[in-house]
Amino acid sequence: MTTFDARASLSDLTTTVDRVRRSVENVIEGKPEVVRLALTVLLAEGHLLIEDVPGVGKTMLAKALARSIDCSVRRIQFTPDLLPSDITGVSVFDQQRKDFEFKPGAIFAQIVVGDEINRASPKTQSALLESMEERQVTIDGSTYELPSPFMVIATQNPVEMEGTYPLPEAQRDRFMARVSIGYPSPEAELQMLDVHGGVSPLDDLQAVAHAHEITKLVEAVRQVHIAPGVRRYAVDLVGATRHHPELRLGASPRATLHLVRAARAAAALDGREFVLPDDVQVLAPAVLAHRLLPTAQAQLNRRTPEHVVAEIVRRTPVPDPYGPGQRGRSSR
Repeated sequence: MTTFDARASLSDLTTTVDRVRRSVENVIEGKPEVVRLALTVLLAEGHLLIEDVPGVGKTMLAKALARSIDCSVRRIQFTPDLLPSDITGVSVFDQQRKDFEFKPGAIFAQIVVGDEINRASPKTQSALLESMEERQVTIDGSTYELPSPFMVIATQNPVEMEGTYPLPEAQRDRFMARVSIGYPSPEAELQMLDVHGGVSPLDDLQAVAHAHEITKLVEAVRQVHIAPGVRRYAVDLVGATRHHPELRLGASPRATLHLVRAARAAAALDGREFVLPDDVQVLAPAVLAHRLLPTAQAQLNRRTPEHVVAEIVRRTPVPDPYGPGQRGRSSR
């Protein structure tokens, strides 16, 4: 893609994404950074895990993003009795045709909203593994492609909440980023009472972008340049998690790939054709922390993976985005 084409694509991207952002923020008040991360994951071809206590708008955020885009949307309510076939689909014998016919499950949509994913058993959660990574489903030896764009937005309550199962490590690793919405400010909560007091704002939400537009924007994000030094910076950050004394499980190579993809999308959202180290720094906690397992001693010391990632970001030298070398200074 030429420079002119890239600029034109980024211009279209910022215009379209701004429409989607305003649409979502009509429902989710006072959380612009959360909405931005959700859009970043969408453009980076990733999946989003929204984790927080009940009642702060996890499902509302997922549904608002899904309704703002004119595409197929399916919602899966994860419960302890949910079966893997409910998600992926099942082959049913057709008496008239004397043959098996595949009945697609809820995963066959462009945006899949998984509500309270950690209330289902790990076996059922694992039904998402192939679809999230390879964008396909294999049933009885036959492979079925999933539509494009494809994004899973899953919500979950903290593991200490009653009646939940922890997500398997392989499942968490499929999510590009994890975000916590948190409680709103008093001003935003007052505004919420005015807006949500009568009817749900989701009822009036209209699609402001089409699926084919999002597909084009994803292609534009892939063209964003990332210098070798910034690539190395992402590798250094992820590599540091694998040797940190307070972690018993570091981030995988998939995490490096997700971090780079997300950084490209963040740069595109800012209208830039290139990635800065700042893009990688800002996204590192959301992309890496949910994949890490702290040691027992770290847990006793109340050291969370977010604390460890913040420490790694501070200690890792930042590259010069305008040259191949490194400045040799620590992150601010």
